[in-house]
Amino acid sequence: MLQIGEAQQKVLEEIPVLGIERIHIMEALGRVLAQDVQAVRNVPSSDNSAMDGYCVIHADLVGANSANPKRIRIIGESPAGRPFTGVVLRGQAVRIFTGGTIPTGADTVIMLEDTEKDGDDIICLNDPGLGAHIRPEGEDVKGGEVVLHRGDIVRPPEVGMLATLGHAYVYVYQRPIVAILSTGDELVDLDEPFTKGMVLCSNSYSLAAQVMECGAIPLSLGIASDSADDQRSKLSGGLRADLILTSGGVSVGKYDLVKDTLTDLGMKVKFWKVAMKPGKPLVFGSLGGKPVFGLPGNPTSAMISFEQFVRPALLKMMGHVNLFRPLMEATLAEDVNISAGRLHLVRCKLFDRDGELIAITTGTQSSGALRSMVLADGLIILPPEKAPFRAGDRVKIQSLHTNSPLSPESHY
Repeated sequence: MLQIGEAQQKVLEEIPVLGIERIHIMEALGRVLAQDVQAVRNVPSSDNSAMDGYCVIHADLVGANSANPKRIRIIGESPAGRPFTGVVLRGQAVRIFTGGTIPTGADTVIMLEDTEKDGDDIICLNDPGLGAHIRPEGEDVKGGEVVLHRGDIVRPPEVGMLATLGHAYVYVYQRPIVAILSTGDELVDLDEPFTKGMVLCSNSYSLAAQVMECGAIPLSLGIASDSADDQRSKLSGGLRADLILTSGGVSVGKYDLVKDTLTDLGMKVKFWKVAMKPGKPLVFGSLGGKPVFGLPGNPTSAMISFEQFVRPALLKMMGHVNLFRPLMEATLAEDVNISAGRLHLVRCKLFDRDGELIAITTGTQSSGALRSMVLADGLIILPPEKAPFRAGDRVKIQSLHTNSPLSPESHY
């Protein structure tokens, strides 16, 4: 039985990065750039004003204040998009608006509120300093500079920058299609009759939501009974996907047939069982060169196993560099008992107490208690060799909210 860190490493060694595609920038949010993006021109493309005011030659303002005002003649204006085409000489000013191009000859902008208009003149009541309120050409981006890099995640600022650089289309890594199959005679779907003893199949939906949260595309294969023929038939419909994901039927019970069914279809098993709780009965393999994960059937076990193995795999396929959720430290608010031999991942809520991060469990840690995931902010990582764990102990927490800059080796 593998330790969780070793199992994660084995998974990532097997996972390929998908190919690239060219898409419109408005479809690129959350995607990973597959190529560097270079600026072809300076941004801004010319010196422009950061304020509404007047363009002048600074020498005309030296010593200006309310007791020693300076009078300058207005010779024109330079609104944004309609630059003044003349040349500013000593004793002359051009009315300018925010974003307007600085005319030739001017080297300073005096703010409107530091002036008083008197007919065709302005009375300058302040010396803002040479070069004040001018945004120089290329201040943001220099032509030829690599502005965005392969591996960057496209967020709203990146979309804006791509537009600024004149890129309507961009190359990104493809999104994997993930075939999802839930198994078990006891399962019914949401639109099917429910009777006592049956179980509504939440895994089909929670796993699909986890896939979508990663940025990948879920492909539902529905529910298969505890029949090898039914499982084989439904799994065959997912062979076109980039990754196959099943839940249930991977333990050692009489009706746990999924591993054998996948093996019959040609899956090469890389490992089976991981020393973690919840999530011990997990299968990872390869079928036709595509990764296959057989997750446990209990809802919480399935979701936590997805977090530790499937999510990093999908992120790698999509070109991400940071594959894991962030780790942080917190203080336990209560004693937590764990069994020997396995790393425990305990659902917890986090809160601040006088600047100290405190972790308290979400109550029952039953692998079937899905509400414990609803309540959870993170997972307390409890290695068996460090037990027992008591209130006041400092522990590591894996956040369930955001990506982490940590490498895979940093986790366990």
